[in-house]
Amino acid sequence: MSFLRAIAIVLRKDVAIERRSRELVSTTALFAVLVALLASLAFYLDPSRARALAPGVLWIALAFSGLLAMGRGFAREREGDAFDALLLSPLPRPAIYFGKALATFLFLAVVECLLVPFVGVVFHVDLVPVLGPLVALLALGTLGFVLTGTLFAALSVRTRARDLALSVVVFPLVAPALLCGVVGTRELFAGAPFADVLSWMKLLVAYDLTVLTVGGWLFGPLVED
Repeated sequence: MSFLRAIAIVLRKDVAIERRSRELVSTTALFAVLVALLASLAFYLDPSRARALAPGVLWIALAFSGLLAMGRGFAREREGDAFDALLLSPLPRPAIYFGKALATFLFLAVVECLLVPFVGVVFHVDLVPVLGPLVALLALGTLGFVLTGTLFAALSVRTRARDLALSVVVFPLVAPALLCGVVGTRELFAGAPFADVLSWMKLLVAYDLTVLTVGGWLFGPLVED
């Protein structure tokens, strides 16, 4: 079995489960939209200040909703010892890691398709002129976030305080990606030259490649009994 086929098997499994239950995307999207709505009601003063707040609110909503998605995704694996069965399968351990990270990335991409227009409306941000760079920033930031979160969500699947342990470990490690995403989005919304935004994208690419390499190498040892 090829490595890419093994990744596709894990990805199809998670997508099929979500297609039947529709639990993870719906709850995550609702949570993200609720965070953005509460922030707009609490901090809105005028359109200009609202546009300055929009990047932070967007990435905070994505961070917390992404953590919820990863925690719930591995909680489903824990039920019925499904995660142990997955580890006992002939699939390579790195393929399991990449497949589950890719599935979470797709789920969050669906959430972002709902969240980003909502943030644009409530914070009075015209997204059309900056849509291309914004999509690139979100894709790179989300990829780094899910690669880091998936690694440690698998590690915490056997612990009792899973959500607490996951948040304590993940947020310090994904801080560089979140900071790059927030600052890059802020520069983008403020009308900064594309070269300034591109520098933050390059940092996100470096972060993603580092986590991709380290995560594929560490996943197997971390999930060993």
